[in-house]
Amino acid sequence: MSGDLVFYTNPMSRGRIARWMLEEVGAPYETVLLDFSTTAKTDEYLRLNPMGKVPAIVHRGHVVTECAAICAYLAEAFPDAGLAPAEDERADYYRWLFFAAGPLEQAVVNHSLGLDPPAERRAMVGYGSYDLAVDTLETAVSAHPYVAGERFTAADVYVGSQIGWGMSFGALPKRPAFEAYMGRIFMRPAAVRARQIDDDLIAKAAQPA
Repeated sequence: MSGDLVFYTNPMSRGRIARWMLEEVGAPYETVLLDFSTTAKTDEYLRLNPMGKVPAIVHRGHVVTECAAICAYLAEAFPDAGLAPAEDERADYYRWLFFAAGPLEQAVVNHSLGLDPPAERRAMVGYGSYDLAVDTLETAVSAHPYVAGERFTAADVYVGSQIGWGMSFGALPKRPAFEAYMGRIFMRPAAVRARQIDDDLIAKAAQPA
């Protein structure tokens, strides 16, 4: 039943990452659309996510927030989808999933805000420098066809979403390695389906009442 899995989101948010993962999993789910400044700040939603941000999922009464955690959780909760890592994939899977969610996102956001640390203070930040984080990301997507090895996993949903977003908005350079990697994953049926769902929701919201 779709009530077993509820997805809280806004189509103009990181919820698009979780949507892609949900479509990859293929399990039925209920979508609850939230507005950033109103419904995402209600007491009811803040009990689920005190940050008042999306996305969040509730699966059989258990709340999961943060996109990387949602991707990893869904991969394990629905093993038949084949998106969790095999034993020999776990090291790269977890390494690059958490790299993208931590150091990479910090580096990209800070760089976009003009907050790059001076050279003498780079040791204080987990990513060192924006250029180092981007070079490391290139290493991650160049070693194998996919982040964890020879096949697509949940880590590719998250890492690929970060790269796709970054290149679209100029936050990441359009390096050949990034474009080749995106070419392998971005036209997956679930990815296309997820984008269409969210794009349709955006278009519907823009229509005059």
